[in-house]
Amino acid sequence: MQRFLDPAVLAGISGLDLVAKTVVDGFVAGLHRSPDFGFSQEFAEYRAYSPGDDLRHVDWNVFARTERAYLKRYRGETNTLLTVLLDASSSMNYSSHKVSKMDYARYVAASLFYLTTQTQRDAAGLIVFDDEVRTYIRASTRQGQLYRLLSGLENAEPRARTNYAKPLLHFQNFLRKRGMVVVISDFFESPETIVRTIEPLRYHGNEVVLFHVLDPQELKPELDEPVLLIDMETQESLEVTPEYGREEYRTKVQSHITQLKDRTRAAGMDYHLLVTSSPLDGALREYLTLRQRRR
Repeated sequence: MQRFLDPAVLAGISGLDLVAKTVVDGFVAGLHRSPDFGFSQEFAEYRAYSPGDDLRHVDWNVFARTERAYLKRYRGETNTLLTVLLDASSSMNYSSHKVSKMDYARYVAASLFYLTTQTQRDAAGLIVFDDEVRTYIRASTRQGQLYRLLSGLENAEPRARTNYAKPLLHFQNFLRKRGMVVVISDFFESPETIVRTIEPLRYHGNEVVLFHVLDPQELKPELDEPVLLIDMETQESLEVTPEYGREEYRTKVQSHITQLKDRTRAAGMDYHLLVTSSPLDGALREYLTLRQRRR
């Protein structure tokens, strides 16, 4: 199953709709291998088991394969509005291998949209931003919504600098219903600024998750000689040595991730690191876990 969720494999698949279907079908097949994934006509989704849940609803076939307890939820029991805020600033264009951060972010968003609109029959919407709001697609369940969302992702091109304040103000101005907000970005601002700007979404009753997308070379750069690093948004440059990349740089990056994670969770939001060389099922599992908390 993993190879179908591998971003390097998916990079060779044409069309975000096909990528999303491949990822979600592979993920769901991992939970249930029957030809129709075990869904009855009214089946809506799986959710993680919580202490006190009725054991009669546990799918024991899934438990035997995954050693994880999941309950079946049925249509009419779930109603979650999903809005994805996608960072399309210039730094998202970086890649040290076949998949850029922007492409990976598109795959994640497309998979979430497919899972939400096609499998769970819930509303989904999209805001694409850099220092301006470039695309806004209102959350909806109307026919053709998935393809409107995928078109918005296809047209998202990295440019300009990141400004979290503008898309969040735009989102709040159009907010009509509580739901889940997923912010997909490389989060290169200070953790304090990021959390302070995004936290107000929680005040409106939304569940908020930050999907932090980084390239493996941004986590652990492998340098054989001194190089000149250029900021893709500000064009500022910094000459670094292999020793700096192995020691001080890695320490600073890990500190940034730790602070962002701690501040995010202290503010009542969720944080999940996504590395562009890793399979995509981690994002889907995180999303399902968040949905479970809304019950």
